[in-house]
Amino acid sequence: QVQLVESGGGLVQAGGSLRLSCVASGRTFSTYIMGWFRQGPGKEREFVAAISKGAGATSYADSSKGRFTISRDNAKNTVYLQMNKLRPEDTAVYYCAASSRLEAAVVFTLEKYAYWGQGTQVTVVS
Repeated sequence: QVQLVESGGGLVQAGGSLRLSCVASGRTFSTYIMGWFRQGPGKEREFVAAISKGAGATSYADSSKGRFTISRDNAKNTVYLQMNKLRPEDTAVYYCAASSRLEAAVVFTLEKYAYWGQGTQVTVVS
C-alpha cells in the first residue's frame, strides 16, 4: 500500500502559477503510475494528468495541455503538478493518486487508481 499527502494549494489570481506536490510513503513509489485529478464545486472528479513509473510517458486532459506539467522524482517519492496560466475554472480540490495497473504506461480513469490523497484546495480568482 501507499499513502499520499498533497500540498501546495492556495489562492491565486487568474494568470498566476502554483506547484502542487504529493509525497508518497513506502519504498515502492517507482512501481506506481501517478496521476492528478480534480473536483470542482458541484462537479465530478476528473482527470488532469498522469505520469508513468519511470517518467518516460505523460498524459494530459485537454484542459491541462500547454498549461500544466506533471513530473516526478522517484528518489524523493514525490510527484508534482506545475500549473501555469491558471483560470477561475481551474478552481477545485486537487488529488494525487497511485495506480499499479500494468496494461499501459499511463492510465487516466478514476477506477484504475487504487490509492488517493486527501486533496489540496486550489482557488483561482479573477
